[in-house]
Amino acid sequence: MSRLLCVLFLSLFALQASAASLTATVDRARLSEGESLDLILESDDVTVFGKPDLAPLEPLFEVISTRQENRLATFDGKTQATTRWIVTLLPKQSGYVVIPPLQMGDASSQAITLQILKADGSDSGGKLAPIFIDSSLDQESVYVQAQAVLTLRIYHSVSLYDDSSLTQLQVADALVEQLGEPRTYEKTINGLRHGVIEVRYAIFPQKSGELRIPAQLFSATPVERSADGDFNPFGPRPGRQTRVKSPEIPLTVKAKPASYPKDAPWLPARALSLAEAWSPEPDKVKAGDSLTRNIMLRAEGLSSSQLPPLPASQSDGLRRYPDQPLLNNESGERGMIGSREEREALVASRSGRINLAPVEVVWWNTGEDRLERTSLPARTLEVAINPALEVDTPVDSPAPLGVGEVPLLWPWQLSSALLACTTLLGFGLWWRARRQPAILPTAQTGPSPRTLLDDLKRACLANDSQATRQALDAWARQQPETLADMAARFVPLSEALDGLNGALYSESGQHWQGESLWKAIRSLPALEAPSSQQEPSPLPPLYPR
Repeated sequence: MSRLLCVLFLSLFALQASAASLTATVDRARLSEGESLDLILESDDVTVFGKPDLAPLEPLFEVISTRQENRLATFDGKTQATTRWIVTLLPKQSGYVVIPPLQMGDASSQAITLQILKADGSDSGGKLAPIFIDSSLDQESVYVQAQAVLTLRIYHSVSLYDDSSLTQLQVADALVEQLGEPRTYEKTINGLRHGVIEVRYAIFPQKSGELRIPAQLFSATPVERSADGDFNPFGPRPGRQTRVKSPEIPLTVKAKPASYPKDAPWLPARALSLAEAWSPEPDKVKAGDSLTRNIMLRAEGLSSSQLPPLPASQSDGLRRYPDQPLLNNESGERGMIGSREEREALVASRSGRINLAPVEVVWWNTGEDRLERTSLPARTLEVAINPALEVDTPVDSPAPLGVGEVPLLWPWQLSSALLACTTLLGFGLWWRARRQPAILPTAQTGPSPRTLLDDLKRACLANDSQATRQALDAWARQQPETLADMAARFVPLSEALDGLNGALYSESGQHWQGESLWKAIRSLPALEAPSSQQEPSPLPPLYPR
């Protein structure tokens, strides 16, 4: 029995070791000569001790420091332990340098290619201050509302205390977004190693003409050395607070090109893409089934707030129920990447072919300086017949009578029918009078339906989207059906609600017109009672209480 347990434990350890992996990432893959970078190695193998073999790095890199971090993370109720090694490297040559695969136990990391740029010749002459600041733009001119990336680097050859601060960048007639967190690394200048603090900003000018990027002020307290250059054994002494200022940079902002379509939103981007996903696949849909369509608009060089709503999937035989869009911003090597994801539920109300129009976005390619059109192709949905929604005709039902075959109603039949109707009417009135309560119910508290309808009318005609949404919800709560059911059976109301939702969650809300929504409310047809519901019998009970 003990041998069997040992074999099972050894098998478990073997399986765990085979599933373990060693991944390698870097904080940046493009840097200048003399700058350092961080190599992060991560392993989820808890059975291997020690650290990765760093010997393959020695020919091409100088290992400055290594530190280890142990982490515990919980995913889906399961706790997973990981170990990270952060290795600070200094490349020994320029050009394309490859970090070779590193080994730890039976696991091996992947190779990573770096681009090491040659240092600028201006760094070779002159004596540099212990702390200085440098700023640069990725381009000298941009279109209005396009992105310009400002990179700010603070160099210091002395140690600094933690009281360092940088003024917040504010540019008149422009929107400013910081790209990620500040990065720290090292760079050798004139044979002297400097620490570097790098901060990047995405600037979106809102006005054409010349824009000036103001100077930024960096203040810090350096650590003083002793007279012989060594640190004081009793602890470093704080020096005087030092302040350095970055240069002011001009930026030329060009106006929107005259060839750009006037009815299209202005989208100056470096790259733009459209992608869609369906759940389930549209080739397996039946009448009455619901489809979910996700469309992702992704633009490089624009923020998510600049991306416009996508055209709606309007088509005959297809009901549309849109969801709120998801906006997201990412920081990349070349600036900001904005994305807008729109999700909508589509319900096929009939079988047969349903055509969806193509989705097209017009934008201006700032890299190629030309007009571009990115689109999703048109799609045809083949909607199959749903047997559950078909009305079956009984096989044994008699054929309808012809025109000449209608039987005549004799006088005694007419008199019997009239007597039966009057008798039923009398019993019905007697039953209703008997069911009346002795005490009348108290009046309903709260606003009346007429008051709520008047409030909704005033909000719509005032073109106030927020007040209209509140009045619409209050009015809908007193209706016999939900607002979604009313929109599903009345297309003008569905379209008006789409316009209201678009105004509430977009920048164009101040231009919303509520007259179409009010007309749709007034034109809403009355709800028809279902024919399958059994009507109550008008006859009184056999034994009344």
